Amino acid sequence: MSEIVSFKVPRELKEKMRRYKDRINWSKLLRDFLAEKIRLLEAEENLKKISRMISETKGVPRGFSASSIREDRDGY
Repeated sequence: MSEIVSFKVPRELKEKMRRYKDRINWSKLLRDFLAEKIRLLEAEENLKKISRMISETKGVPRGFSASSIREDRDGY
């Protein structure tokens, strides 16, 4: 279901939009812009969450990587 969103623009901008309405679907352009902006904001939020989670981890004990590789090679 769709919702209506409205906002004000300066009169001269609205006049210029009218001038190009046959070349540009302003509604679609604005919908696409808003969707992309929200996608970027959500990605930024997710990146911050992941970064915070990584910084809160304690890491692995010294030598863990080498012993894990040895186990994999030996088939254990």
